[in-house]
Amino acid sequence: MKNIVEEVVAREYARLRDTVDGLPDTEAFRDDVLSYALNRLPPRYVAHRTGQVVSALSMESDQERARIAVLILEAFDVVQAEPRAEI
Repeated sequence: MKNIVEEVVAREYARLRDTVDGLPDTEAFRDDVLSYALNRLPPRYVAHRTGQVVSALSMESDQERARIAVLILEAFDVVQAEPRAEI
């Protein structure tokens, strides 16, 4: 079962990615931005479908989406300033 937080963060990344000019279009950049944001959000583990629905609804609130958007925009700056060296 995929974590609802991961799904929402990935969706917000995709939405915001096209609104900021000059960002790298690489898988490494995407992975680093998602990791940065996910590491700053509390985990939301659920064991049952009911819990998943409740968690999904709370993640879709305007307040949570704004919080995630701020983290992703911050991650754009941080990751772009210190890109990962490709090996």
